[in-house]
Amino acid sequence: MAVLTDRPPVAAAPARRGRRPARTLVSRFLGYATLVFFGLVFLYPFVIQLANSLKAEPDAAANPLSPFPDPLTLAGFERIFAGTNFPLWVGNSLLVTVLVTVGRVFFDSLAGYALARLRFRGRAGLFAAIIAVMAVPGVVLLIPKFLVLNQLGIYNSYAGLIVPLLVDAAGVFIMKQFFESIPVSVEEAARIDGAGVFRTFWSVVLPMAKPALITLTILSFQGSWNEFPHSLVAVQDPNLFTLPRGLADLVSGSLGKGSQYPLKLGAALLATIPVAIIFVIFQRYFVRDANDGSDKG
Repeated sequence: MAVLTDRPPVAAAPARRGRRPARTLVSRFLGYATLVFFGLVFLYPFVIQLANSLKAEPDAAANPLSPFPDPLTLAGFERIFAGTNFPLWVGNSLLVTVLVTVGRVFFDSLAGYALARLRFRGRAGLFAAIIAVMAVPGVVLLIPKFLVLNQLGIYNSYAGLIVPLLVDAAGVFIMKQFFESIPVSVEEAARIDGAGVFRTFWSVVLPMAKPALITLTILSFQGSWNEFPHSLVAVQDPNLFTLPRGLADLVSGSLGKGSQYPLKLGAALLATIPVAIIFVIFQRYFVRDANDGSDKG
């Protein structure tokens, strides 16, 4: 009986339990408030871009940071399609982007599979060279790129815009790392059935690499759609300008004097729509388990 009477008091426990939900609620509120604040800071430039594209020229020049158009007008968008080569730039960008994206997905996958599975002399050195290329700033290669295009006779042509972008080191690296995560036993079963190297790659391994392929597609589409430095050294003919090159031409004042904020920001807004649509549709595939689709048994 003496043991039962020596228990410590527990009257303070309910008070402590009551404090924990309050602290959790406060910390959660502060966390959400911080996220909302930084979210608004991040979105504010896009709001200003949209607002200025819907303003009249005097209002945009006098109040560029106001998020409320007064008056609201679509004159800026009308000038984009009537007074510039915007449709031509969009067509050139679509052509270049689609061909470059398809080429990168195909060639980067081939190169990544070869580096991951095939055994040949110099494989390690070749992969090290690819990693080294990723460390070189792109601006350093602009003059050599121009000289190569000129010597090959494809300067100022669609081939000059497309061919140098068909393969990139980052895509090869991504595909190699993914292919190495796929069990070799899957390929051995295909070879036992008589499949060759390319048939094994195309029919067995590549379908398993769907997450990596979608990630590479998104990165390739975004990169080639927004590519400006390459178009700067690859073409000079205005009929071959892509959208980034055309927008740079607008910003440089090719249409005359004045700020022309509605026209410039409206064109920039339209240029971001395709990339935003692609990213929103495929964002759930952007980050995916490297072993998705592989043999889990």
